[in-house]
Formats: sequence, structure tokens, C-alpha cells
Amino acid sequence: MTMTDPIADMLTRMRNAIAVRKQKVDVPTSLLKASIADVLRREGFIGGYEIVADGRTGLMRIDLKYDSDGVPAITTIARESKPGRRRYCRVADVPKVLGGLGIAILSTPKGVLSDREARRERVGGEFLCTVC
Repeated sequence: MTMTDPIADMLTRMRNAIAVRKQKVDVPTSLLKASIADVLRREGFIGGYEIVADGRTGLMRIDLKYDSDGVPAITTIARESKPGRRRYCRVADVPKVLGGLGIAILSTPKGVLSDREARRERVGGEFLCTVC
């Protein structure tokens, strides 16, 4: 069976793993998912990620991040642009998530960027997801 929205699948796997306090989660890999994971690592929401060969397309193993009390770095993660309704935004319309405490992830002509990076680069694009 084919998957309609692989990015939503990645975010759901992360959300489910955080709910049961897993340290790592495996996700089928793609270049876009790796770019999203790279933005999450740069912004401090995950510890890191690695690509693991599985004989097919490969797996991306994401290290989830928790503080010393066991509180996850990611409290909410939500898909914004969906296959049935794509959401795009200009640089002036790039949203601030929780007044700057969270991030919006955008797919731009300059690559996958966080909202802060997109404002700095002065580009808009597809509004993929929000993370707080």
C-alpha cells in the first residue's frame, strides 16, 4: 500500500515515540525528511539523526531529546501543508510559532529552513509543519 503523506507519517511516528518516552524512533528515509530532521537538530528539538541501511530505501534513526526531568523538547508537532490543501506563505507572512518559542519549517527555493532562517534569507515557500 502506498503512503499518501510520508511527512505526516514521520511526524506521527515522532509524536507517538515521545508519548511513550522512547529514546529513538526509526522512520523510512527520504531527502526531504532528512532535511526536516536537520532543521530540528539545528534548532535543538532532537539530539541528532543517522541514516541506517536496511537493504531497501533506508531508515533514518532519530534521537529524541529530553531534559533531566524527562520532559521532551518537542511538546507539539503538527503538519500544516497537506496533500489535499497545500499552504504557502510569502516572507512577510511567515508565521511566528508561540511568539518565537516554537518554529515553523518551510520548504523554500533555498532548501528546507526554519522560520527564522527563512526571514533572514528573505524567502517564502511551502509551510510544512510547526514544532513547539
